Amino acid sequence: MINTRLRQFVALATGALLAACLSFAAPASASTLTSATADVQAPTPLVVNARWGGHATYDRIVIDLQGYTPTVTVTPVAQLVYDGSGKPVPLAGKHFLEIRLNPAAAHDDAGGSVYQGPKLQKIYLSKLKGLAMTGDYEGYVTFGAAFDTVPYYRAYSLHSPERFVVDIAH
Repeated sequence: MINTRLRQFVALATGALLAACLSFAAPASASTLTSATADVQAPTPLVVNARWGGHATYDRIVIDLQGYTPTVTVTPVAQLVYDGSGKPVPLAGKHFLEIRLNPAAAHDDAGGSVYQGPKLQKIYLSKLKGLAMTGDYEGYVTFGAAFDTVPYYRAYSLHSPERFVVDIAH
């Protein structure tokens, strides 16, 4: 009885060791081919519009997308500047939010703009005073929002259609 179980254990251990050795012995071209076909990337999402609206208890910024929603960061900044040049964005306000999407583009593969929204817009809502597209460069699309008072905000994605939303409380 013990002899039979020992034989089974040795056979299983030998099989596992043989399988492990064979997986390391596979030719490099086979593993490269497998990973190359497995790494099919989705096209870069396109930023096609930015819009805003005033509501009873909040102002809202919506960034419309084609494709999936990329990683988005919303960061309070001391001032807004245009990506690349570093020149200040001419929006009046004392407090600013930078909204940065990556990976994203506001242009097609030929370099033509797909973005239909405003590049620089003064806004007269309760909290939101201005919105500007501040960059479309090397996989990043950036917006800046201006406020007279410190913005208390909530940021999230919505789907079907894809869009990114920032709600600013009154």
